Amino acid sequence: MSKDILEIRWHGRGGQGAKTAALLFADAAMSSGKFIQGFPEYGPERMGAPVASFNRLSDEPITLHCGITNPKIVVVLDPTLMASVNVVEGVGDDGKILINTVKSPAEIRQELNFKGGEVYTVDASGIAKANIGRNIPNTPMLGALIKVSAFLDYDKMIADLENKLKKKFASKPEIVAGNLKAIKQAYQEVKS
Repeated sequence: MSKDILEIRWHGRGGQGAKTAALLFADAAMSSGKFIQGFPEYGPERMGAPVASFNRLSDEPITLHCGITNPKIVVVLDPTLMASVNVVEGVGDDGKILINTVKSPAEIRQELNFKGGEVYTVDASGIAKANIGRNIPNTPMLGALIKVSAFLDYDKMIADLENKLKKKFASKPEIVAGNLKAIKQAYQEVKS
């Protein structure tokens, strides 16, 4: 893998929006002039089953067309997955782990026995419940990822996400407002 390509792996459960978040992130990155790939890993998915999605981002065209085995960033939407899925698999010493949890980064580092890299946490579920009214942590995790990745321009990402949400939820402006507030709050509250 080229050092100029940022690879991200998303872990979630079916219905939590890991695929949607990866695709929204990819679309917003593309709108800000980046080359992108966003794709899910398909298998016997069902509501609540572990799922994974992926992103590749670069300032140059991406010619890789294979799975991501050594991500620079791992995003975990459901912290209960850490008990059954090795979420740090393939993450190098310079990698970053972002977990949706109320626990501190130090607690998560110890739980995962993650010696290198950086660990970030954010209460995306709490933020989602407060702003959206449901425990769908994918959009708050987008906000946290924008901060953790430091690869994309925050204002451009917010503007693009707002446009996409307005198209998707044209008749529900409260959903758009809640999601944008959740994204911005998670961006501010992510801990390292």
